[in-house]
Amino acid sequence: MNTLFDKIWDKHVVQIVEGGPTQLYIDRLYCHEVTSPQAFAGMRARGLQCFRPGQIFCMPDHNTPTHDQDKPIEDPVSKKQVDTLSKNTADFGLTHYAMNSKDNGIIHVVGPEKGLSLPGMTIVCGDSHTSTHGAMGAVAFGIGTSEVEMVMASQCILQSKPKSMRISINGKLGKGVTAKDVALYLMTELTTSGATGYFVEYAGDVVKDMTMEGRLTLCNLSIEMGARGGFIAPDETTFEYIKGREYAPQGEEWDRAVAYWKTLKSGEDAVFDKELTFDAADIEPHITYGTNPGMGMGITGHIPTLAEIDDAGQASFKKSLAYMGFQPGEKLLGHPIDYVFLGACTNGRIEDFRAFASIVKGRQKAEGVTAWLVPGSWLVDKQIREEGIDRIVEAAGFKIRQPGCSACLAMNDDKIPAGKYSVSTSNRNFEGRQGPGSRTILASPLVAAAAAVTGVITDPRTLME
Repeated sequence: MNTLFDKIWDKHVVQIVEGGPTQLYIDRLYCHEVTSPQAFAGMRARGLQCFRPGQIFCMPDHNTPTHDQDKPIEDPVSKKQVDTLSKNTADFGLTHYAMNSKDNGIIHVVGPEKGLSLPGMTIVCGDSHTSTHGAMGAVAFGIGTSEVEMVMASQCILQSKPKSMRISINGKLGKGVTAKDVALYLMTELTTSGATGYFVEYAGDVVKDMTMEGRLTLCNLSIEMGARGGFIAPDETTFEYIKGREYAPQGEEWDRAVAYWKTLKSGEDAVFDKELTFDAADIEPHITYGTNPGMGMGITGHIPTLAEIDDAGQASFKKSLAYMGFQPGEKLLGHPIDYVFLGACTNGRIEDFRAFASIVKGRQKAEGVTAWLVPGSWLVDKQIREEGIDRIVEAAGFKIRQPGCSACLAMNDDKIPAGKYSVSTSNRNFEGRQGPGSRTILASPLVAAAAAVTGVITDPRTLME
């Protein structure tokens, strides 16, 4: 087979159960406050300690407020979740990046930026968007809470090996087209089940030219196509990003690591279970119009008409449009919006804030728009201030909030009110995802910025110099 996925997977196989799953060694376990309490409780009940505590890193992110983090959390459920993680990590002797510490942020932003996520690793977390770390050249995937306990106890997991898929995107992206648009385009083309059962390797000119931040965004959204995960072969862009980071190898170890990482690529004769190729010229800035990430379109396009939807999908299509308040065949350019959210593990990195600032610079936030600009970590917050991005966005009427998952999901104070339209750089637009009755339009930071200063869905290319 000789695919990169096979190379990493095979290197981590402990044993294969005849007629059953594979016992796979896990290099890194990430834990947050939402999916870990039952795992810790299970460990206590069985009188177990973590087998390799040095491989486990924990931080709260879903429940953290994005303002006044130095004060007690007001929401009792969120407070309990965050406090419980703090107690559990102390009891089990695990590394804990506490709320409001310089190391805290969204777990899928902090892992790569600290050099904890490295090429060739197997990485798991009780969170579906663990696929983000695949951008580092790792096999990374989300797991359930019982599996979190399994990894804590044994540093291994039982998994059936997924099939392999390679998606190549060739050519050069046009003006205003970002990694987020590539991901939304792929979801539109493949639907939310198009990669079910597969682990996706992204390749081609577009992926090769992407920055690490762009690759992290692309891999983050693999799960929204139904994939088990997505990853990219490490290259000079990867090595340059990792070098000098806190947990990156140093000195001679660095040289040895890079020599090994350079072998992490699919062979010329690699055979994939499925191969797909797309042309960059077909991709424009994208937005979603429905209630799953696959219901997307080019920003200048229109919502499909009923004639364009097959009979089997018509009921759910109509239900989705009724929830969103849209009509079949409608164009969304110029549609008024109420909220803009920049952030999440999808688009909460420094490059995303640079993009947002490039559009709002010299302009003013539209009246009636509420905008939440939330860094993915305290390191991103530091970079924002060092680069003067905070001054640019504040001059335009915006404010930088404190790090956390924020309005990606309705688990903290940042909820979109019922019936309101949110242009969001996050990853999911399910009914009520951003708050009960909220209406989410997924988009890139450029599209979000354009909406924030115009008050309507706007093609960002019309505002770019």
